[in-house]
Amino acid sequence: MTAGLTRTAYQVAGGYEISVAEAGSGRPVVFLHGSGPGASGASNFRLNADAFVAAGYRVLLPDMIGYGASSKPEGIDYTLQLFTDSVHDALVQAGVTSAVLIGNSLGGGVAMQMAFDHPGFVEKLVMMAPGCVEELPVYFAMPGIAKMKSSFGSPEFSLEDQRALITNLVYDASMVTDELVAERYAVARTQSKDVLARMRTPNLAPRLGELTMPILGFWGLQDDFCPASGAQRFLEACPDARFMTFNGVGHWVQVERAAEFNRYTLAFLNG
Repeated sequence: MTAGLTRTAYQVAGGYEISVAEAGSGRPVVFLHGSGPGASGASNFRLNADAFVAAGYRVLLPDMIGYGASSKPEGIDYTLQLFTDSVHDALVQAGVTSAVLIGNSLGGGVAMQMAFDHPGFVEKLVMMAPGCVEELPVYFAMPGIAKMKSSFGSPEFSLEDQRALITNLVYDASMVTDELVAERYAVARTQSKDVLARMRTPNLAPRLGELTMPILGFWGLQDDFCPASGAQRFLEACPDARFMTFNGVGHWVQVERAAEFNRYTLAFLNG
């Protein structure tokens, strides 16, 4: 992970803090992480940020509300609009006026919502198994999400539970290191159970045709969290979209195929 990361906490509406780690300079690229116990910008994109900094980009890694080093309120609904508004507020405070958004899972939903709300803000979209293109019960019926909710909801949530949940995110279990498990477990122990139990995300599929900016997408065929059939929704609705699918890959294309993800995405950004 980038040695030169700096971290800033931005005060946003509602009295919350959004923590943003960043490195590099140049055109802004914002990485938006997914949901799940222990998730954060730095841990989700630990194999990607350096390549983008080296390519001359300003890399920003926000921790969404409820995650990482950001505020983790209890007793609220964690809505897509809350995630989107709070991250956008922090990015504007960081001096970002337009950016490429790169979103995985929930982060893909946030990227899309930000593009709907602030179309001039989003230059290009890169999404890995983006959420929010199915009704919520479809996602909660997926085996990975069902296991995640059940395990994290237990008061005895343990380090080994954390390891099992991360293992569900990938096809190749060797990608799950002790360091990654420990890093995410430290965050998970500070999280409100409401971040999953009271998550509220809409189905954005009817609005996909509004996304007219260039879109690059990735999906693993063995994804247990977001159905890989979702790629077809973008290809049919969006005027400038291309998706790559990978066999032998789960929910984390940017981890399991990091070198390819970095290469293809940088080519897309530079094109």
